[in-house]
Amino acid sequence: MNVVIVESAAKAKTINKYLGSNYKVLASFGHVRDLPSKDGSVAPDRDFEMTWEIDSGSQKIIREITEAVKGADKLILATDPDREGEAISWHLLEILTQKKALKKGIQIERVAFNAVTKQSILAAIAAPRQIDEPLVDAYLARRALDYLVGFTLSPVLWRKLPGAKSAGRVQSVALRLVCDREAEIEAFRTDEYWTVEATLATTSNEEFPARLQAIDRTTLKKLDIKDEASAFAIKRAIEKGEFRVVSVESRDAKRNPYAPFATSTLQMDASRKLGFSAKQTMQVAQRLYEGVDVGGGETVGLITYMRTDGVTIIPEAISAIRGMIAREYSQRYVAPFIREYKTKAKNAQEAHEAIRPTDVTRTPASVARYLQADQAKLYELIWKRAVASQMASAEMKQTTADIEVKGRDGKTYTLRATGSIMQFEGFLKVYDEGRDDRVLTINKGKDDPAEDDSANRRLPTLNEGDKVSDRAIEPEQHFTQPPPRFSEATLVKRMEELGIGRPSTYASTLAVLQERDYVRIDKKRLVPEDKGRLVIAFLESFFGKYVEFDFTAALEEKLDLISSGEMEYKEVLRDFWRDFTGAIDSIKDLRVGDVLEALNEMLGPHIFPAKEDGSDSRACPKCGTGRLSLKISGKSGAFIGCGNYPDCKYTRQLSGEASGGGGERNLGFDPETGLPVVVKAGRFGPYLQLGEGEGDEKPKRSSIPKGLDAATIDLEKALQLLSLPREVGIHPETATPIMAGLGRYGPFIQHDGTYANVESIEDVFTIGLNRAVTLLAEKRAGKGGGRFGRAAAKTVLKELGEHPGGGGKIQVLDGKYGPYVSWNKVNATVPRGTEPANLSLDEAIRLLQERAAKGGGKKPSRGGAKAAPKAKAAPKAKAKAASDDGDAVKKSAKAKPQAAKKPAKKAAPKSKKSSAKADAEG
Repeated sequence: MNVVIVESAAKAKTINKYLGSNYKVLASFGHVRDLPSKDGSVAPDRDFEMTWEIDSGSQKIIREITEAVKGADKLILATDPDREGEAISWHLLEILTQKKALKKGIQIERVAFNAVTKQSILAAIAAPRQIDEPLVDAYLARRALDYLVGFTLSPVLWRKLPGAKSAGRVQSVALRLVCDREAEIEAFRTDEYWTVEATLATTSNEEFPARLQAIDRTTLKKLDIKDEASAFAIKRAIEKGEFRVVSVESRDAKRNPYAPFATSTLQMDASRKLGFSAKQTMQVAQRLYEGVDVGGGETVGLITYMRTDGVTIIPEAISAIRGMIAREYSQRYVAPFIREYKTKAKNAQEAHEAIRPTDVTRTPASVARYLQADQAKLYELIWKRAVASQMASAEMKQTTADIEVKGRDGKTYTLRATGSIMQFEGFLKVYDEGRDDRVLTINKGKDDPAEDDSANRRLPTLNEGDKVSDRAIEPEQHFTQPPPRFSEATLVKRMEELGIGRPSTYASTLAVLQERDYVRIDKKRLVPEDKGRLVIAFLESFFGKYVEFDFTAALEEKLDLISSGEMEYKEVLRDFWRDFTGAIDSIKDLRVGDVLEALNEMLGPHIFPAKEDGSDSRACPKCGTGRLSLKISGKSGAFIGCGNYPDCKYTRQLSGEASGGGGERNLGFDPETGLPVVVKAGRFGPYLQLGEGEGDEKPKRSSIPKGLDAATIDLEKALQLLSLPREVGIHPETATPIMAGLGRYGPFIQHDGTYANVESIEDVFTIGLNRAVTLLAEKRAGKGGGRFGRAAAKTVLKELGEHPGGGGKIQVLDGKYGPYVSWNKVNATVPRGTEPANLSLDEAIRLLQERAAKGGGKKPSRGGAKAAPKAKAAPKAKAKAASDDGDAVKKSAKAKPQAAKKPAKKAAPKSKKSSAKADAEG
């Protein structure tokens, strides 16, 4: 019997069918062991010795693999064809050796395949190799670096900047990109400029647009027409003048197709065209790679391996693609030569093929009925890009016509009309990439003239010397625009250009930035949170080298040299550790006050924006004598406070004031009380206040809920909010009032201690008695017991089947807080944006494993012998050490079984450093 080990259960099932009864295929469910999340797992003083620990969720899996291997004739390690896959094979072999499970004479082979198809699997089995030691060394170096950064830098961050969560090697540099872009936007000063647009007509009344290009044959620059008066003076000078075509130039142009997808370009285009996050893209692609049932009991991988920076395609696949193009679209659409591509990404390894369909004859239309909606969309994108890469170029004729007119002021004005005609669509028949960012003018929502695209504009026939007339001359106002915020797609593109991270890291890096609340997504754009800006300002001030783009890229180059066997990995670790510990030691005596003052200076334009009257932006608007400064609170994080505290208790949020100067905005007066209604800015956000209160009496206040802009809220809405809570009516069963109000968890109704959320703040003001009674009854039923009914039954949304590790079935349930996955008393929330009905078994197992890793699951029984006295708890860990490499944490589908109950042991004394858990990725 031959034992084959792969990473996922879905893949194991498919491969077992291909190999037959003489093979037993088992799944490791990703990584089976990792560095324990505690200080000392990597020991620099012992030449970077690394201590590994088998994950509790992998214990049963390891037992199954060990038992199977003991009686095997051959062990075939068939994990994924990348650095992480190589590492998993290495870990498995180490564990099996330690357990003495490998009998004498057993053959051990490593195979790798780029696609889960019968042909690829059989070809890989026929061409085995040994584990690639340099690739494993590169993994060890990355894992050690990320661990050391996390467990060394994050505790420093916590001590010097309370409220910060963690700092990571790649994640911090990605965060710096987002924060730098935001600083550019804030520093940007808008300039007004004008263009002069004309609608001209030929003698045969064919109209076409033109734009003023030059005056007295001097080409205009973008900002040359600065104001309305200048623009309208030009209009008056040329209106109803004699316009004449002075030159016409036409040339043939071609557009070539794009390279097939690599990981980064797939994430970019899926974001651009489908609205997928990088994480969602990789999850869907993983399913397409591992295998889909395409009818008749046949399960096949539809795409090649999706973690790659290569853009090449093997010759036999190119031949199949070109043949399909000829059959489906005609020979003219086939490129006249085989197109070869090379990536432009810095430090690209190109060790694997591009992402392509495993069988191009499986068209998107032919497999759509077997796929979930997001899978079908992503497969279509991959299929079209691969096919288009071998198609003929698009051909067009581009025409430029210059038209002159003598102005009434004696100057010669030149207008330019441009257009093109598509003569042959070529690859555009199948696929067009589109654009990442289009810059809009402020006033009319039109594209900035600098971004004008005339590709689809057709001009009438124009000849030199033709006279044309003006139908309209229109000056248009524009404003220069700041650079756009990064989307996930454009951030991945920029990271790739700089050589930061690798194909497997992009999705996890972006996900961690959001999970740590360092950035948020607003209209598909990445906006840095104040917490993220504080962390980056701290790192740039005191650890600037480690968030430099060139340094990070150079370290990636060294890691790649380790992969190719050109550098020794411990040499890289020694060099890094020597300099890094020196940087840590240099700030150990730094006081928190010194840190805050440095951040005051670095973040000054953001947290102390300049005032229109030129007065001191750091002067306290309340007492007038105090100086505003950054303050840190363990509960509320960072905020701005007055230096005269406690005499002056003025505070506000970091990012500016509620509106205008002083942090306050007067909305008017309450007609009933005559008291002023004011918008104020506090450390927890903007709020409303009625009057100032008298003596010890506190004034009436109301928070401003999400969805309402503090800068634009009016008196009417403010008075509504200040009127809360309001009485909805008297409950018919208890004769006590039902109240509606606004709390920390949003708008609600309340009756006799039962709270029920309502959908929006407007419902608080409009909900009627009948609806309120119904909502409260439903809430009580959901909570169970009581006079209003029994507990509501859980709704099963989907049965996913038995857990491969045993212990019962996995279900998708609907709970009072939303859909969740449940197995063996481990419950994991279904992420936002994920359709519960589309959740796969592997995705569910991954969610359960992640939940179990955070401490979810069964609690130990209270019965039995009396437990030993509990040791005093060490400080709670704030984050978990993990790799900045996304693939390093790809425990794709594994849940932790219930841990065996053990007597409590007295904990050994721990230093502050040893008790800290850092997240190298977080």
